[in-house]
Amino acid sequence: MSDDPVPKAQTKGLAVGAPPDPAVAGTVTPELLAARFVKALAKLEETSSFAKETARGPVLDVGCRLLALDGGAERLFANAEAIERSGLFSGTAWDHPERLQPALASGTLETGDRPTAALEMLSELRLLAVAQRVFFHPNISSEQAQYFLAQALALNVDRLFGPSGEADRQKGIQAAAVRNMFVFIAEHIGYGEIFDKLIDEIERILAQRPTMVDDVKTMITRIAACLHDPNVNIGPSGRGADRLVSALFGPTPACREDPGLMVYAERLTGLDDSALQQEARAFARAMHDTGLVSPYHAIFLQHVSENRPDLVGLALGLSSTGVEALLCYKDLVTKLIEAAVTPETSQAVYGLALMLERGLLFDPAIAPALWGQIGLKMSPAAVQALAAGLGTQGPASAVLLAGILNILGQPLGIGQGDNPTCQSVRALSMWALAAPDYLLHLVTRAARDNEIVMFFEGHRLSSAELAAGMSAAPPTDVDPVSTILVPHLDKVYMEMGRLCAGRPGDPHAWINREMNGWWVGRETALAVDVESGKLVDYETFIRRFYAHYDPLYNGNQPLIHPQPAGIAVTDSLGRFIGWHAITILRVGLGPKSKTRVYFYNPNNDSGQDWGHGVVVSTEGNGERFGESSLPVGQFASRLYLFHYDPCDEGDIAAVPAKEIAGVKSMARATWAKDR
Repeated sequence: MSDDPVPKAQTKGLAVGAPPDPAVAGTVTPELLAARFVKALAKLEETSSFAKETARGPVLDVGCRLLALDGGAERLFANAEAIERSGLFSGTAWDHPERLQPALASGTLETGDRPTAALEMLSELRLLAVAQRVFFHPNISSEQAQYFLAQALALNVDRLFGPSGEADRQKGIQAAAVRNMFVFIAEHIGYGEIFDKLIDEIERILAQRPTMVDDVKTMITRIAACLHDPNVNIGPSGRGADRLVSALFGPTPACREDPGLMVYAERLTGLDDSALQQEARAFARAMHDTGLVSPYHAIFLQHVSENRPDLVGLALGLSSTGVEALLCYKDLVTKLIEAAVTPETSQAVYGLALMLERGLLFDPAIAPALWGQIGLKMSPAAVQALAAGLGTQGPASAVLLAGILNILGQPLGIGQGDNPTCQSVRALSMWALAAPDYLLHLVTRAARDNEIVMFFEGHRLSSAELAAGMSAAPPTDVDPVSTILVPHLDKVYMEMGRLCAGRPGDPHAWINREMNGWWVGRETALAVDVESGKLVDYETFIRRFYAHYDPLYNGNQPLIHPQPAGIAVTDSLGRFIGWHAITILRVGLGPKSKTRVYFYNPNNDSGQDWGHGVVVSTEGNGERFGESSLPVGQFASRLYLFHYDPCDEGDIAAVPAKEIAGVKSMARATWAKDR
């Protein structure tokens, strides 16, 4: 969750080196501790907000001891709503469950003191209650809570099946509480099929081809450790993991047993031509099959780039288009491999392959821009931002260049992380799709000068001169390009909003077309009145969307450029969550001959249940990697803003009344219920 410790006032009474806890010795029953917990919780709820830090200590102390006992998790789970209501999480990072990160949660449980770990554990039991729909939380949906817990289980699968280690024995009560919590959560989510579910979750995420796969790789590493632990018996559930584990740790004959990078590098010098070709094909197959790149692949690509350049295309798995780009820009590709591809940045291999497949290098501006990135001198602020956000993955210039290759290869794989920056991240994706040279220009300015300059209706906006944007803190859990560029874009976006203050309607009517690009439609259709929040001429709004975007009603005209749009996000019960920025990519017939809208969602996971049968698809319905899709009517039922050009409007009157009525019914049953 967070590495921030609980304030010292909360740890009062938890003496280091205290005598063994009576709860462990059996002298205190779960019933007695449960009663004490409820009493401490009631006292905390009655305490004023400024004094809650002191009253929080007993709740965390008793809660941890109770959780260490058999049946304790069940008793705490039964009080999940009361725990939330008491204000236990108020004033802490756990007060915002929508921002929690499973990877940080694991670190907190591993290295945090007992009160901090107890706060994390009680938070996860609260999320289980939300996921099981025991109670409703206004800031996080049941799907989001379920997703968090699934990832947390994957990152801690060794705690479920592995034996207790010396570190666990030293921690005593805390270690027992952590294990009991994960077992309890696993039993509710589906303990018997835990590995199958975790593997399905990993493959579902990978099917969307995200650029950030660190968490996925960590999950696979934990699963691999359990698969190879003779003390862990997971039965038939682990068989589906072999493909994922081998893709990371042994995708080729020469590294099948995971010999280590140095040993593998030495082996390559002794392989003959046939063996090298076999290695190249196996690496390419594993990479394109899963979207994951093994660190061994980076070692191999470096080797053949220097010694056997004729095998580079084979190792990247290129088609004739990619091979032609590689041959035309051989020196540039060689330099990109040298400067950006390392075992730590191995995912850049996939980005490089897909960039070549897109034919981007045939754009006259891209090759010179990439040469400029290779020799770029980064500002101290940019270097510090990368180090803080991504840790030590090598020189900052290599990390950024690897991130650039990933974004150019996977424009739809960019995620916003746990940050309220969907507008800025959507812009990155749109530029990577439609204006990659402009994107590279902005990256250069942000990385070299710690500033970007954009214009809004003639006003020059310098990010260096602007206040903070939507997110006051640096972005977390994002790719290198987002780490560098999003804080600047966020500032510019907020300033554009300030310049629109006082104008009627939604400010995005002006912001989107000024910020995103010339191709954004000049007019804006809005379903709601900004002042009142009520629907306004909703039927015309729906008809206009069909007449501009649906080929059946717009003269069979395809969408040429990606268009920004706004949706009303709902949870699995159809309850309104908030407004969200997405990109409409194309509209066309799906495999079942039904018109579907294919769109980009900057949310980290685009496979979402929006309630009342509206389930966003990410594969199996004609989606390309990174796309989401819905039948056109279901998509329109969650749409509240889109852009269009009046001169391109189709036949509004031709849209059937039955289709309009269906969209209106779905909207008014969910997000527009009270509008």
